[in-house]
Parts: sequence; structure tokens; C-alpha cells
Amino acid sequence: MIVFEYLFKKLQMNPLRRSSKLIGAVLITLMLSCSQQSQQADLIVTNANIWTGNENQPSAKAMAISGDSILAIGAEDEIMAFKGPNTVVMNADAKLIVPGFIDTHVHFLEGGFNLTSVKLRDAPSPEVFSQMIYEFSQTVPEGTWILGGEWDGKSWGVLPSAGLIDSLTSKHPVFVTRLDGHIGVANSLALSLAGIDSDVENVPGGVIDRYSDNSLTGVLRDNAMNLITDKIPTPSDEQFDKAMDNAMSYMVSNGVTSVHNVWYPTDSKGHPEAFLRAKENNRMKVRIYDHRALSDWQQQADMLKAEGNGDSWLKTDGLKGVFDGALGSHTAFFMEPYTDAPDDSGLLMFPEEDLNSWVKGATDANLNVTIHAIGDRAINITLNAFEKIQTREKDIRFRIEHAQHIDAADIPRFASLQVIPSMQPYHAIDDGRWAEEVIGSERINEMYAFKSLFDAGAQVAFGSDWPVAPASPIWGIYAAVTRRTLDEKNPDGWVPQEKISVEQALTAYTKNGAFASFEEGIKGTLEPGKLADFVILSENLLEIDPVMIKDVKILQTFVGGKNVYSNSAFNDY
Repeated sequence: MIVFEYLFKKLQMNPLRRSSKLIGAVLITLMLSCSQQSQQADLIVTNANIWTGNENQPSAKAMAISGDSILAIGAEDEIMAFKGPNTVVMNADAKLIVPGFIDTHVHFLEGGFNLTSVKLRDAPSPEVFSQMIYEFSQTVPEGTWILGGEWDGKSWGVLPSAGLIDSLTSKHPVFVTRLDGHIGVANSLALSLAGIDSDVENVPGGVIDRYSDNSLTGVLRDNAMNLITDKIPTPSDEQFDKAMDNAMSYMVSNGVTSVHNVWYPTDSKGHPEAFLRAKENNRMKVRIYDHRALSDWQQQADMLKAEGNGDSWLKTDGLKGVFDGALGSHTAFFMEPYTDAPDDSGLLMFPEEDLNSWVKGATDANLNVTIHAIGDRAINITLNAFEKIQTREKDIRFRIEHAQHIDAADIPRFASLQVIPSMQPYHAIDDGRWAEEVIGSERINEMYAFKSLFDAGAQVAFGSDWPVAPASPIWGIYAAVTRRTLDEKNPDGWVPQEKISVEQALTAYTKNGAFASFEEGIKGTLEPGKLADFVILSENLLEIDPVMIKDVKILQTFVGGKNVYSNSAFNDY
């Protein structure tokens, strides 16, 4: 009504300047105001401390929701005007409410399957590693493939091998991967079932580890892993659906309401169908932005031309290419050799010529391209490829996944080329325990350059890389703000000059995540007209000691105005 009163006074003060345009504006405003007065909310949240992420209205105390969207947000007395006879009113108990977290990098169904697979991350030695696999094998039928694992092994001094686990797993094929997803170990049964022996030829973009007599150790790196994964039986629809449901439940328990799925193999083995079944059967709890293989850009372009690019639950116009490997497996591609391996600078998963060709083809087809690049040389080549494509006449948002080791000269290029660095802060406090041994004391200063990228004007988006790391934005925010390594040996922060503020970390997990998927118009901030995806937290992240952030709990998660997760510590509304 304030706008209406203003316009009415203008008419009174300027009778000679009355126009049909001004009168029309008054009438439209009056109709909108009356319509707003008659609208009733399905849910009103009161007594809240809302961080909206919206620069024009940074905070609020209450929020009205109608259907799946926000009707109004502001002061409590204003919002209560939307209360009707059927409106549910929820008291937030003065807790912090933030937009639903957006995890911009997950391997969604892989993570869902891993939730029920063997857990090897905490194995302190190769012997315990093999024993844990044996114990898990006793819980599943003979012949069942044992996958996942996410072992670490950095403190072991050696890699696991087929010989280590063969005697304990003779009736189960095993292929378990390191936590970075770029190296795996198979037992002899798995190698045999995949038709792999010592005569196997080397794989471009991959490494097959061998003993001095040319026999196989069982360790496969990057593209060589496909020799096994291509032969693993495809799960049934029922198994996919269970993994899907498990993954969604896990995500909402962590406050994640949207994910960017970056599963990338050419043969996605039932993943797209699992997403569609969940959507068609109204089982979706989490919104998914799906990426397919960059090399298949033409197939994806044809599909989108026929079917469109999806909706607010499932969006499908993203493509991903994996250009290099990972630091832990010595396959990230660097300008200079690894400190602990002077003859090794890493590797590329496919030729630079293919990168340039695929990026151009995908961009011409209006598809969105994201490239996994971890080493500084891989990042530099990827930025060069993006720079060659003229995108200013199109709203194309290039992304670099991980962007872990950026040469100082390339940091400003993220902003100038409008490339989104899609990063995973938990990796910083994990890798920080051992990275100096691998690349030396100088290069660690260019790792996970969160602050430098923000300062340069880049739109940094955060994710987890789940199941490589926990899909917990709370831990991610803690990592970005404190940079305290998991071993607690860096209480003031590892590479502390790259710490960022809590508000910047929240922005990277919300507003910038929505921008990275072209969905900033419908989510990422809490404001009228946007989807009612939000999270209630046990403590105010903006006020507590940053060291305590990791202990903050998710109390409730809402997606589209519906409560999809409640912690027992907080009563349901």
C-alpha cells in the first residue's frame, strides 16, 4: 500500500501532469496490493533469524510460503498478514535459517551405492584394510562385487595390492577405490573376470601398475580403471532406486537441497533412468542438475532438442570432461614435476585438441561445459580453451571443477573470462596434511585459493565431491573459514592467507551454486517468488567462534516448502 499512497499523492500534487500511464500504474499497483492481501500462506515461519543471501534484503524475521515458493519475507507483523484459517505457523525458536545448500559437485548414485558398501577410509594399515574387506565379504552372497571403499592409505607408505587381499576374498571380485576416485585396486578374481592379465596394453590417460617382472599389482589409475569398471555388472532398477533414495536421504540430512551430479562416463549405466523414475514417481527430495560426458555433446544436444532441458527438479543441459587426474594419485597435470617424483608431472586424460573441439561443439549447441582440472597446467590449458570460444553473445557459463592448483597469473582470468571455479573446501583440510611432501613448500601456497579468487571477482561455487568427501556444507564452511587440517596440526589454518568469511562461504554454497546451474532466478537466495528451499541450523554460523562451526547441526530441511528432514533435537512443526 505504500507505493499506492505515493502514486496517489503524485496525482494530487501534479494534476496537470496526470497521464493514462500514471493512472494505469496506480490501478495495477492497487490490484496487485489487493491480490496480495487476499493471498494466504500454507506455511508461515516466525521468530526466525533469516540470512536471505539477497543483498537488497539481507535479513528477515519471518517468511510466508505458498505451495512450493516464498510468498513474502520480512518483519513478523507484515508476514502474519498472510495467515489464513488453514495456515500452519511454525516458530523457529530464533534459530538461523539459510537458503538450502547447493552442492555443486557430487557423484550422486555412486555415493548412494557406497552408503551400503565397505567403508575403508579409516583403515590405519594395509593389513587392517584387507581384514575390513574380508569382514564385509562375509555379509554378502558369494560372487557379489565389492566396490567403493574410499580408502586413504597416505600414511601406509605403500599401495595395497591384489596379493594383499586375494587369500581373503577368493569368492568375491573386489575393486575398491581410493578416496580421490582416481586410483583403485582389484583382486585377482576381478582382474580375471575383466579379462585382464600381464599382457594387457597400457591405456592412454591411465596407468597400470606392474612389478619388475611385468606382472600386475592390481592397482589401476584414472583411465586404466575403466578396464575393470566397464566389466562390472549393471545394477538392477531396484538397486538403483534404493541407491537413489539413500543418497537423497543422506543429502537432506546435511541440509543439501540441490546437487550438481557430475557422473561423467560415456556409458552411464542406468543413472539417467534412475533420476527419471524418481521424478516420475514423485520420490524426489533433492533437485538435480545432471551432467553427461563432454565427449557425447552431440548426442546430448540432439536429446535436449527433442526433450528440452528439464525443470526445477531435474535439469539436464550440463556436460563434464575430466581433463587430468588427482594430486594423491600423482595424475594431476602440473607445469613442474612432483617434488617426490622428479620425472613425473602428471597426465592428461585426453588430448588438448579434443578439449578444444568438444568445448566448441558443446558451446555452439548451447550446452554448458564443466571441466575437471586440478593441476596448474591442466587449469591453464582449460582456460585457454574457454578463451578461444566467443561467448559474449551467449550466456554460457564455463566451469572448472576442483581448480585446486592455480598458477598466480591465471587467477584473474577466472573473473575476466567469467569462468566459475567449482571447488570443494573439505579437500583443503584433508590434502593439507600431506600435500607439501608431494609438491613442495612453494606450490602449496597456490592450493585452494578461495580468498584470491573472491578478491579477483570470480563467482566461486562450493561442493563436496561426495562420496570422495562428506557431503556436509557445514564441514565445507568450517574448512573454508578456518583451514584447520583434519589432523589438527594447523590450528591457525593451513595456507591461512586463503581463509574466507562465513558469509562468503555461505554465498558459495547457495547463491553462487544457483548461478552455476543457470538457476539464480528460482533458488539460491530467500526472496519472494523463489523456491522455498531452506535449512534451519542449531547455531548462528555468523556469530559463533569459527572453530565451532563443524559442530553445528542441521535441525530441519525444507524443499519446495515441504519438510523433508527433521533432527530429533528439533520438534516437527
